[in-house]
Parts: sequence; C-alpha cells; structure tokens
Amino acid sequence: MTTQPIPVVDGLIDTIEQQLAARDLHALTETLAPLTTADLVPLFDRLSLRRRAIVFRLLAKQRALEVFESLDPELQGDLLDGLHDAEVARLFAELDPDDRAWLLEEVPASLATRLLRGLPETDRLLTAAVLGYPQGSVGRRMTPEYVWTRAELTVEQSLVRVQARLDDAETVYTVPVLDNGRRVVGVVSLRELMRAEPGRVVADLMQPAHTAEAVERDETAARRCADLALLAMPIVDSERRLVGMFTIDDAVRILEREENEDAARQGGSEPLRRPYLSTPVLSIVRSRVVWLLVLAIGATLTVQVLSVFEATLEQVTVLALFVPLLIGTGGNTGNQAATTVTRALALGDVRPRDLLRVLARELRTGAVLGLLLGGLGFAIAGLVYSVPIGLVIGLTLLTVCTLAAAVGGGMPLLARAVGVDPAVFSNPFISTFVDATGLIVYFMIARAILQL
Repeated sequence: MTTQPIPVVDGLIDTIEQQLAARDLHALTETLAPLTTADLVPLFDRLSLRRRAIVFRLLAKQRALEVFESLDPELQGDLLDGLHDAEVARLFAELDPDDRAWLLEEVPASLATRLLRGLPETDRLLTAAVLGYPQGSVGRRMTPEYVWTRAELTVEQSLVRVQARLDDAETVYTVPVLDNGRRVVGVVSLRELMRAEPGRVVADLMQPAHTAEAVERDETAARRCADLALLAMPIVDSERRLVGMFTIDDAVRILEREENEDAARQGGSEPLRRPYLSTPVLSIVRSRVVWLLVLAIGATLTVQVLSVFEATLEQVTVLALFVPLLIGTGGNTGNQAATTVTRALALGDVRPRDLLRVLARELRTGAVLGLLLGGLGFAIAGLVYSVPIGLVIGLTLLTVCTLAAAVGGGMPLLARAVGVDPAVFSNPFISTFVDATGLIVYFMIARAILQL
C-alpha cells in the first residue's frame, strides 16, 4: 500500500487536531471527504484513541469499512473500544474469517465471545473453524472461503465456478485442483484459465501445488509463500485435503510482525504491537521494564568479576582504562554474529542441526576480526603505554572476539533447538555473558604477561 509522505501526514494531522479542538465537525468532514483509504490509514496510526473514534464515525460507511480492514489487528481492537455495539457488530461481520481471527486475538475474551455470538450462523461456523487451529499456526491465518475446481473439468466449467464465488471468495487468482477425496493434486492460475480454450481440461493446465499443513507454524508458511512468490497457497490437513487458502497479504503481515518482534527483543524490549504515537506510555514502560530488570541482574556478573580482580587493578591501574573498550568490542562482536544467524534462521538458510558448521565459521570469523582489532590494539597501547600492556590488549581482543562470535552464532541455534524464540537469547543476554567472560579472560592474560 502507498502511504503519504511524513510532511503530508503531519499537515493533515495538524488540520484535524485544530478542527477537533474547535469542535468544527462540519469542516472536519470536508477535510476527510477527498481522502482515500491509503491517505487515512497513516492518520489513524498517529491519532489518539479518542480522536481516532471521532474521525472514524465521520467517515462514509463504505470508506470506514475499508479503513478498518486496512488497520493492524491491534489498532482495530483499540478502535472497537470507542464505538457503539451496533457499529462494532457491523464491522466485525464485514471482515473475512481469517481477519476476524486476527482481531479476536487482540480483544478481551468477553468482547470476543460477544462478537462471535452476534455473527450469523454461517459466518460463525467459518470463523470457529479458523479459531479451532493452534495459535501461531497457519490454520489461524488461512481463509476458509475459496474457490476450487477438478482436474477433469473443462476451462469453461472452471470459470463458471470462479464467477459464482467472486463475491465471497477472498482470492480467486490461484485455484486449487482437487480429486474426488478433496485432496489437492495441483493448482491453476486464473490467468491460465482465461487465456485457454474453453474446451480444454484443467488437467492439461494445472501445475504442482506448494501446500502447507494447517498446523504448520505461520511464519514458516509465510516465508515459503514469499520466497516462492505465490499469490496464495493451499492449506491442507494431514491427509492433503484442502481446508483453506493462505494469501500473500497475510504472509507479508506475519513476516513484518515477526521481524518487528525480533528487532525489539534483540534490543532488549518487547514489541509494542501498535504504532509508537498510538501506544500509551504505560504500555511502553511495560515493554521495557522486565528486560531492564533482567539485564540489570545479569550485569551484576560483571561487577562480581571486577571485585574478584580488584587487587590486580590496584597494581596496574592502566588496565581499568581498557575495560570499556574490551567489553564493548566483545558485546558488539557477539551481537553481530547473533543478528546474522538469527536472520539466517528466519530465512531458512541454517537449522539447529547446522550448529557445528555455524560454530566453525564464527570461530574463524571471530579469529580474523580479533587479529585485525588485536593488532591495532597492540600497536596503539604498546606505543602509548608499554609493549607488555599492548600485548595484553592485543591477545585479549583476539580471544574475546573469537569467543564472542562463537557464542553469538551458537545461541540462536540452541534457542531454536529447545523451542525458544532465538531473539530472546540474542543481543542482551549475549552482551551480558560476553562482558563477564571477557573480563575474566582479560585479567587472566594480564596476570600471566605482567606477572601479577
């Protein structure tokens, strides 16, 4: 979707804020009237909760529905809090079943129950079918409203089936081909059907199908859908029977959410789930405070190491000057390795069984980095202080970089092997671990070389 440039959005926000402050709803309605859905969505990302509800009520019915469908599920849930029950029920009923599942995960259980109860029976059954799959599975993200054909049908017959479902199927561009047991035997694109002779049978046109099981992890299926450049992917049960379709727009949304989550956790916080300006301050605090407490406790390891080697520092005070350099370099090296391997895991380039290969590569990479940085550290410290001090700094950088790269590369793979999000074991914990072990290495080398 094309979004408005930031200056344009800021200008509209200022105008809307002024009209709301003046309670000039007529002028506000005229401001909103010419805006497209693509213009309005960025505005909703930046408005406060109360003002978002007011603006939403001033939109035309169809435009309001389009905007609501384009918002992230978290913002949809927030918006429902400011609307009347009748408006909420109407908006919820207009959503596709998979979009309802997204939204129901973001609202309180009492509201979720009430929303489901208000649906017509057919829509309620379709939504319940999606919600029946495990949370985090691609079954929760598929649409049960689709069109399909059979291999023995002609192109003309298949196009009739497509036309009959144009109003209720979420996607018609990829048509799964089923056998008599509803098992997927292939797919055919709408483009191929439209340009083929009406009398040709589908079996002559269909291609092998790339499918995903409904219980498969949604991120895995989304990554495959994006990598294969598929508009839609059939979702099947354990016997390859078709149960739904997974569309590229949902795949992109999942990948964006996962990348935002990984980025937040690598930085030592939880994802906000909402645009920054729309997130309450207390929610931002909650996303950060737990990690800060965990890291503060972990940092006590560094303090304990310094206290153990306090006598060494008293004998050669110049060693204290290099502590920030050494622990900073080690932490950065580990974070670089962790970020690279976490990304490779997400892309499917490496798997937990590749642990030894990854460790071997990161050990070599860390050693080369350590030689480069250690050589530079030896030259500078040797010239400024003394050759023994330079040797301590050089050897420490070599050792710390090698250790940090191996730890940073191995941690994400170990995390995935035990079923934990690799980002959780990434940068913050690696920095704390490398800080403590790096100091131990530093003072051990100093004692050996300086005869302390």
